[in-house]
Amino acid sequence: MLRTSHLLRIKMDVAICNAHTVLLALDRPEYAETLSHMTLFNDGIGVDIAARAITGKAFPANLNGTDLVPAILENIGLPLRIYLLGAKPGSVAGAAQFIGAHYPQHHVAGYHDGYFAREDRDAVIARINAANVDLLLVGMGNPTQERFIVENRDKLNPTICIGVGALFDFLSGEVVRAPRFLQAAGLEWLFRLMQEPRRLGKRYTVGIYRFLAAVWRLRAEARRARPGGRAMPLL
Repeated sequence: MLRTSHLLRIKMDVAICNAHTVLLALDRPEYAETLSHMTLFNDGIGVDIAARAITGKAFPANLNGTDLVPAILENIGLPLRIYLLGAKPGSVAGAAQFIGAHYPQHHVAGYHDGYFAREDRDAVIARINAANVDLLLVGMGNPTQERFIVENRDKLNPTICIGVGALFDFLSGEVVRAPRFLQAAGLEWLFRLMQEPRRLGKRYTVGIYRFLAAVWRLRAEARRARPGGRAMPLL
């Protein structure tokens, strides 16, 4: 079997961006700067609406991390050494167990929860590097996970780093995903809101209106910049 050691290693850092991520970047220029150092994947109906409104084209697929990472592990065709960083101790341990059971072609070389002090960061990075992994999955939420990857990239040895949000909670079973018909309808956010209304309430109520207002503003700016001043349809 082809080994990763036989391949040219080109480092790559991935941020999976939904409407909340984009809104954070619009509010915080320093976070937008962080994202500019990463490869950005689209996640959710919000950014799809934004793409249609501003460019006239939708994304070809929804690349949310909860589905994308398992698809990568299933289809990549070569064995990976993986490190999991983030979430609560029970969630990250459960996620490591899930990956080991469902994707035995890969090896989870280590994991660590996301609750460590800033002064312990170098020790955590040393543990990641000592594990000699190809893929680092970081599940600390936005913007913490992206900042961790970019700010420490010169110290981190893994070839690929991906910010995966709540992936470990889903894989471990700590959080239940929406039924498939809601996922297909682009309403997984509504199911998540019903699960955690206190934590996600502002994001999925006020946040939605702020995001749509920002999209409308960017659409108007794109219209002014486009020859002839024609706007793309919003939907």
